[in-house]
Amino acid sequence: MKQKLFLTLGAVLSMTCIANAAAPAKAGKPDIVFLLADDLGNADVGWHGSDVMTPNLDKLAAGGAKLEDFYVLPVCTPTRVAFLTGRYPIRSGMQMNVLRPNSQYGLPLEERTVAQALREQGYTTAICGKWHVGHFDRAYWPNERGFDHAYGHLQGIDYFTHNSYLKSAEPDWRRNGELIKEEGYATTLEAHEAVDLIKRQPADKPLFLYVPFTGVHGPLQAPSPESISAYNGKIDGPRAVLAAAMTAVDDGCGKILTALKETGRLDNTFVVFCSDNGGIPPGRNLPYRGFKSSLYEGGIRSCAIASWPGHIKPGTVIKEPLHIVDLFPTFLKLAGGSTEQKLPFDGRDILPVLTEGKPSPHEDILLNATVPGGEGALRMGDWKLVVNGKDAVTESHDLDTGEKKKVEKPSRKERGGEKKVELFNLRDDPSETKDLAAAQPEKLNELKQRFDAYEKAAVKPLQLQMK
Repeated sequence: MKQKLFLTLGAVLSMTCIANAAAPAKAGKPDIVFLLADDLGNADVGWHGSDVMTPNLDKLAAGGAKLEDFYVLPVCTPTRVAFLTGRYPIRSGMQMNVLRPNSQYGLPLEERTVAQALREQGYTTAICGKWHVGHFDRAYWPNERGFDHAYGHLQGIDYFTHNSYLKSAEPDWRRNGELIKEEGYATTLEAHEAVDLIKRQPADKPLFLYVPFTGVHGPLQAPSPESISAYNGKIDGPRAVLAAAMTAVDDGCGKILTALKETGRLDNTFVVFCSDNGGIPPGRNLPYRGFKSSLYEGGIRSCAIASWPGHIKPGTVIKEPLHIVDLFPTFLKLAGGSTEQKLPFDGRDILPVLTEGKPSPHEDILLNATVPGGEGALRMGDWKLVVNGKDAVTESHDLDTGEKKKVEKPSRKERGGEKKVELFNLRDDPSETKDLAAAQPEKLNELKQRFDAYEKAAVKPLQLQMK
C-alpha cells in the first residue's frame, strides 16, 4: 500500500486565558477528565511495550493504576453509548454497529447522560472531539445532552479538511453546534480547545472534561512528515503513520495534564484514559485475539489507565474485570450524587477497586449481545462465553483513502451451524486459543443461562427498527 504523508495546513488559532486561570482549585469535588482514543490497539502504548512512543500516557500510567482487564464494546458508537449512560447498549437499542451518515436514530432522548448528571452536581461540562451517538436531529447533539461546551465533530472526519471522510465529504467541524472553519490537525485542535477550557475554568467550580480524540481512527493520517521521521526508520509504512497519529494523541494528553498542573487543578483531578475498541491493522492487540468489531479480547479489552493523586497508589496494576459502563456511576459518586435513577445503571462504582484493591463489583459483565442468534459475549470471573465469534474486521475503511471496503466473513454454515458457542478460561488462556465448551459443560451452561437472560431483555436494535 502506498503511504501518504499529510502536511499541516496552518497554525492553530491562538487562545487566551483569563487572569485567574493560575489560581489553585479549592479542595472539594474533584475535576473529572476522560481521555478517549479511537481504534487504538491494546499493544500500541508504551506501558505495554510498544514501539509506539507514548511518554505522557506512560507517566500517567506509572503514577496511577493500569487497568489490565478493562472492557469496552467492539465498535465506536456502542462504547460511547455505554460510557454516556452507564448502561449496556442493549438497554437502548444502540448495541449494533456504528451510526452511518444516513442513520435516522441516535441515543434515545430518555437516556440520562453523564454530562447531565454531573451538571446537576455543579460541574461545568465539556466535550472536545468526536460525538458519534446521534447527528440526524439537533436534539441528539452534545449541547442538548448535557454539555455546556461542545467542540469537534458529530461523526468522523478527515484530520485536515475536517470534512466527513466518507463519500458524503460534508463539513463536520463545530463549536456549540455551529459549523466553523479552522486550519490544523484535528487531534491537535481538540487538545488545544481542552487546554483553553481548563485555563478559563473558574478556580472554585469543578470541571468535567470529555476528550474523545479523533486519533487514531482512519483515514490514516499523521500530523506531518516530521512526526513520522521522528521514528528514525524504526517503524515503516502505514504503521509509522499510525505511530505518529498516536504520538499526537499522547502529545495532546500531555498538554491537557500540563494545563491541569499549571492551573493548580491536577492534584484534585480524577483522570481516565482508554480506547473505544481494539485496533485494526496496522494496529496491534497482541497477545489478544481479534481486532476491532470482534468480541474476542483483541476487540474489546482496552488499554486503560486511572489516576487520582493521593487516592490511587502509583504503580497499581488492576486485573479485576471492569467495564466502561462503570465510569458514569463512579464519576457520579465522586461528584457527591446518587446512583439511583429512573433507568438503572449496569455500571458500578469502581473507586474501591482503584483505591483499596477491592475485587470487581460485577458477578458478570455483558460484553455485548446484538440480536437473538447473533453475536455476543459474557465474562464471569475468569470465564468467558463467546457466541458466534469472529476474528476479522468485517467492515472497515481503506487506510489511505478512507473509502469503505468489505472484508469477507464466514457464513453460519462455515462457523459450524446456527450458533457457535465457545468457552475460554482467560486466566490460563488470555489469547483464547483453547475452546473448553466440550470439556466444561456445567460452566458453559452457567454462563449461557446468564447470557440468554441478557439477550432476552435486550431492546431490538434501533438500526433494525428503522428498516
